[in-house]
Amino acid sequence: MAEITAADVSKLRKITGAGMMDCKKALTEADGDFERAQILIRERGLAIANKRADREASEGAVLSCTSADKKLGVVIALNCETDFVAKNEDFVQTAKSILNIATENNPADLNALKALVINGKTVEDMILEKSGITGEKMELAYYDFVKAGYVSSYIHMGNKLATIVGFNKPVEEQAAKDIAMQVAAMDPVAVKPEDVPQNVIEKELEIGREQARNDGKPENMIDKIAQGKLQKFYKESTLLNQDFVKNGKVTVNQYLQGFDKELTVTGFKRFGLKN
Repeated sequence: MAEITAADVSKLRKITGAGMMDCKKALTEADGDFERAQILIRERGLAIANKRADREASEGAVLSCTSADKKLGVVIALNCETDFVAKNEDFVQTAKSILNIATENNPADLNALKALVINGKTVEDMILEKSGITGEKMELAYYDFVKAGYVSSYIHMGNKLATIVGFNKPVEEQAAKDIAMQVAAMDPVAVKPEDVPQNVIEKELEIGREQARNDGKPENMIDKIAQGKLQKFYKESTLLNQDFVKNGKVTVNQYLQGFDKELTVTGFKRFGLKN
């Protein structure tokens, strides 16, 4: 039986991120073989992750950032079960490493991101191993991106919500950040009315009709009232038409045109934890 030293345990802990006792146990079972010990830790992690697959992972970290040239913005959400783990530095660093590789490679979708490799492991395998180490279910719940002439990002305090916003041309950094914060605060459904999905429009019209009928309005006025309520919805829920939160006297569009008459938003993504 190989002698397991504190230095050996510390070395394995540094490699795997597992707890000291887990590392000592794995090294003992592997008779000091580091490769075998790493396999044992990974297998245990997978077993724990599989046992907790039906658990709800509603906590986590939502992060966003932009590429160095500001032409790409990425937002990801790494979920876990408890706020305690979500605030753990190792968990946050894991989320940041996923965010960084997503920004560097701009994968097409969530599955493509999971297949990217970090330090010899796919993102998916890395998350499974971390799940085993923490003893909680962990999952990469969200990934999306925006490409534009200029992109700004914003992470709300506590890493519970993040946004990215694309502009058609370079814009003053503070102005861009203001709009990214606007998206976080006001949760618009689209950039402008023309971008609102048809099913959302139909739903709002139906709500308007129902409200009008409940208010006893004449049947021949129902559709007109519903259209009026739809216009109010556009004002409140499309980004460019919303009142600018830092100055309610102007819309977001007017605020941007104060910098450049041709400046506009081309797209945005917003994601927050649902808890």
